[in-house]
Amino acid sequence: MVRLVLRRYLTVGRTLSMIKLVMCVRRRPDLSRAEFQDYWFNHHGPLFRKFAETYKAIRYIQSHTINTPFNDKVRKVRGMSEEEYDGIAEIWWKSEKDFIEAISSSEGEKLRTVFLEDEAKFLDFTRSTAFFTEEHVLVPVGD
Repeated sequence: MVRLVLRRYLTVGRTLSMIKLVMCVRRRPDLSRAEFQDYWFNHHGPLFRKFAETYKAIRYIQSHTINTPFNDKVRKVRGMSEEEYDGIAEIWWKSEKDFIEAISSSEGEKLRTVFLEDEAKFLDFTRSTAFFTEEHVLVPVGD
């Protein structure tokens, strides 16, 4: 069983409703960006979608990096690393409780193994990162 401790530094009385896992991912060196994005979108995405309800995930988003000269310009102006991520994945749960229940169940443990085995086919884990976030919407949709 995996134990996960999530620490939050929140103001008194504030509750966090949703929890989101953000993964900034890089492809394996033997894959082109097109091959990576194709596999991620056409194989891994449907695999995750198939089991999303069992995993208690309420939203899954893939953001694929696009090839544009603006990527380099944005990084250069800020003095950022030239190495870019190939994409970002976001997985949302309704609550921390739902997340912990999902990953702690026997089905959740099996799914985690399935997802990790599939991710190893296209992700470079050593050059990718993942973290949990809470969202603060400053410009809502429609404004």
